[in-house]
Amino acid sequence: MKSSTIAAISTAMMNGGISVVRMSGDKVFDIADKIFQSVNDKIPSKMKGYTCAFGHIVFGGEILDECVLTVFRSPKSYTGEDMVEISCHGGVYVTQQVLRACLMSGAELALAGEFTKRAFLNGKMDLTRAEAVIDIISADSENELKYANSLHEGALSRRIDTISTELTKILGDLAAWADFPEEDLPELDDNMLKKRLSDVLDDISQLVSTYDYGKIIRNGVDTVIVGKPNVGKSTLMNNLSGFERSIVSEFAGTTRDAVEESIRLGNVTLRLSDTAGMHSTDDYVEGVGVKIAEKKLENAELVLAVFDYSRPLDDEDNELLYKIMNKNTIIVINKTDCECRLDIDIFKDKFENIVEISASNNEGINALTELIEKMFSMGKVNFSNGIIANQRQWICAVNAKNALENAKIASDDNMTYDILTVLIEEAAGEIAKLKGESLSENVVNEVFSRFCVGK
Repeated sequence: MKSSTIAAISTAMMNGGISVVRMSGDKVFDIADKIFQSVNDKIPSKMKGYTCAFGHIVFGGEILDECVLTVFRSPKSYTGEDMVEISCHGGVYVTQQVLRACLMSGAELALAGEFTKRAFLNGKMDLTRAEAVIDIISADSENELKYANSLHEGALSRRIDTISTELTKILGDLAAWADFPEEDLPELDDNMLKKRLSDVLDDISQLVSTYDYGKIIRNGVDTVIVGKPNVGKSTLMNNLSGFERSIVSEFAGTTRDAVEESIRLGNVTLRLSDTAGMHSTDDYVEGVGVKIAEKKLENAELVLAVFDYSRPLDDEDNELLYKIMNKNTIIVINKTDCECRLDIDIFKDKFENIVEISASNNEGINALTELIEKMFSMGKVNFSNGIIANQRQWICAVNAKNALENAKIASDDNMTYDILTVLIEEAAGEIAKLKGESLSENVVNEVFSRFCVGK
């Protein structure tokens, strides 16, 4: 099948030592022969795959730059098509001129993620491995890189294949029963079938549960600091972020909007929000800030609820306690440098995680950060087992899990094998979608639109 020849700059658009212009498609060698002149008379179309030549890019009778041209031949290339990569000097202008020479000689400008999309469409990788490419590019911690590399190397694919294989075997046995209902097939013993369904359901349920780990690694923990005005939320925010991100004042109500910052504590990233003090107010602007704080609290994955060591609890404190009762919460008791007027035992009866600090003196902050790291530690996560990477994958896995749960209920209720077959086929179809099989073109395009051009 003929494909258009695409070209793009695959390195960052900034001045540097080297830039790479990449081409892929049926006409790459025709284009390369036109614009590349080797110093030792090598012709790109005559070169073997995985070989290089030094020379110049020439267009319109002028030398644009000296470069190294590398040849990759189908199917042993990143995209599975014939490819050429031109490594030129890393100036932005000269790199754009090299790309322009490619485009003016017959190539088309690649769309975002089009090289990786072609690799997927040509069977070089399934969709889970393709999606991992963008995670490798955006990784900015050791855990993120390990996670992304495990996905790209096929950890999730292998886990999905195991589930898919078992579903296929069950469907094969059900099909055999449908074709030969009079035969005695031990594989379709009711008890054995129920056990097989239960086992594969457990596998899918465990896979679904990994999404929380993946979300924490990729996006960080959505964290909100809440409390009444003037309990020290902004000082805590500044201590955790390492600089003065929030305005600190002795006057209550200084923070009227959510102040946000991403911070790293060891291998844990917090998407941290310092919010307006939660209390009743007649001030319109301050009231808007309180509503924002309540919304942040509602959606937070971690709540740092700050209370004043020097004041007894009042009605507004008790109202906040009610709101955070079922949230993933750390009670932060601040101002321990002051005289204690707070009944701390009230918290001990209701919450597991309690830390006492003096934010103004930077005391107890280490204990707080150690507790957060412990709560969201990735130490027990084995990346090589495969972890769901994004919401698209999670939706497919959840749909497969739901279908299998219905199949197990149908089996327990001794419904016919025809009904079981329909439900298991539904689960198998969702697993296939997870890997990128049987997806609509719109879904595939949406996945790769998040990539940078040139990858």
